[in-house]
Amino acid sequence: MIRAAVLLLTLCLLLPTLPVLAEAADEPAWNDPPEGFDQRREDVTYGTTVFKTYLSTTTKTFRKVLIILPPDYTPEKEYPVLYLLHGIGGDHSEWSGGKPDVVIGNLMADGLAPEMIVVMPNIRARANDAANPSDTHTPEHYAAFDNFINDLRDNLMPFIAKNYSVAEGPENTAVAGLSMGGREALYIGLTMLDTFGYIGAFCPAPGVLGYAVEDGLFQTADFKAADGYAPYILINAGASDGTVGAWPSTYAQTLMDNGTDVTFYVTEGGHDFTVWKHGLYNFAKRIFD
Repeated sequence: MIRAAVLLLTLCLLLPTLPVLAEAADEPAWNDPPEGFDQRREDVTYGTTVFKTYLSTTTKTFRKVLIILPPDYTPEKEYPVLYLLHGIGGDHSEWSGGKPDVVIGNLMADGLAPEMIVVMPNIRARANDAANPSDTHTPEHYAAFDNFINDLRDNLMPFIAKNYSVAEGPENTAVAGLSMGGREALYIGLTMLDTFGYIGAFCPAPGVLGYAVEDGLFQTADFKAADGYAPYILINAGASDGTVGAWPSTYAQTLMDNGTDVTFYVTEGGHDFTVWKHGLYNFAKRIFD
């Protein structure tokens, strides 16, 4: 009970204001999506979503994943890959509520994003990986999400590379997520900079840095891109998000204080797909240039 009370107090901090770093003089760091950005259009051909399972040596189980293939996918071409991560109560299907096939499909159709493969895994990397488990708000459950980096590296990414025509290298590989998935995107992306050149965190959850319940995945001074790397990082937050509180802005400010460029912005909304889709729209527009 004490831990829960401390956690609730920690999460309910107010969001401070941070500067936004522009990408270029003639390009804003982020845009409000146009009306209908997440709606299907008659003039657009959308990709195909396929369901697959793969064997994980990390969890000793078969694991589920959804894969969005672009329209007219062909093994004769190589495609960049975006790994899109869910939140603490979700699973591989949670992002379907944010219509990534439509959001990214509309961007691709309008020439605002390149063709890409989108991979939506279950990032609760343990044998019992069902959504909404009884131990949701426990360090043991958080640790299962942190363990996903091993499943991703050793099992899922090799499975994707074996079965689909993917372009290799950090310039062709992105990771992004909502809430707990945003926490893991920051952890994975900054830990695997040889692999990921683009990192998106939409309302990222606590735990990347230490707080009352966890020691943190990084020490404050180490939360940055390693020398010689300059990943594109986007973090956003909802102005009325009472779930993760100040953590998105804290992460952005810490990265900037440590010399790592980041695009950070606050938009209207809470801890929900209004903000998460906003982040996905801006992120997908700016990756794989």
